[in-house]
Amino acid sequence: MQVQDDKPYDDINITPMLDLAYVLLVIFILMTTATVQGFKAQLPSGSNAPKNKKQDDKNKPRVVGIEENGTITLDGVVTTLAGLEPMLVQIKTTAPDAPVIVKGASGAQYEAVTDVLALTVKVGLKKVGIATIAR
Repeated sequence: MQVQDDKPYDDINITPMLDLAYVLLVIFILMTTATVQGFKAQLPSGSNAPKNKKQDDKNKPRVVGIEENGTITLDGVVTTLAGLEPMLVQIKTTAPDAPVIVKGASGAQYEAVTDVLALTVKVGLKKVGIATIAR
């Protein structure tokens, strides 16, 4: 029997390496799923006690609407930009944490929306959101 040592290798057998990779992958999957456990969450509990109506009205979101023709409304009451400032100041003094939502119609002038947003910053309202009125 004659051994031919002078023949160079043309290919490398990667089967053992793939076997090892698959075994390591299976071990990794088993170990990660075994160590993952649930977490504890404290969920709020319901109450049958009646809600305080005055407190709910105090933090009720106020809606400033800007129509396509430039009309400004606060909770459905038509006003102007100059008339909006004392209304926002009153909201700030009575309920400083009340959220204000600025709803601009899709065809409203961008300048009117930015003027109302600047007014909310000037008054000092902290919780201001922006929404659009789709037409």
